Amino acid sequence: MAYFGKEFTFDREENFEEFINAIGASTESAKSFLQYKPNQIIEKNGDTYKLIFKTPVVDHEVVFKSGEPFKEVIREGLECQCTINVDGDTYTQVQDFGPLGSLTFKREYTANTLKVSVTSSKWDGVAYRYYKA
Repeated sequence: MAYFGKEFTFDREENFEEFINAIGASTESAKSFLQYKPNQIIEKNGDTYKLIFKTPVVDHEVVFKSGEPFKEVIREGLECQCTINVDGDTYTQVQDFGPLGSLTFKREYTANTLKVSVTSSKWDGVAYRYYKA
């Protein structure tokens, strides 16, 4: 796939503030979420994938196999059960936080663009973030 190994940078977003408000984030967390716009890279090695989130402060990597659940550490003290399903150029990630609800990130790649659709079990809307290679 033409997008493997490319670094995608944030371009714009839609409804993201509404999404953050709907999930009930504290004011401090909401501000942090809204400022978090990491560059994204996806790599593939055999049947294993690696999502890399790059910021000036720290990088975060998620290594996975399509359809296999794993524990994801979001940050210290916050973990979830995660599954990412790969279907062609679409990667659907579900983060299950138990009683706190779940988040779904649908990443749709082309050679030079990435569209991330974000939904929550606590919100009927859809937020979008767009990236360019």
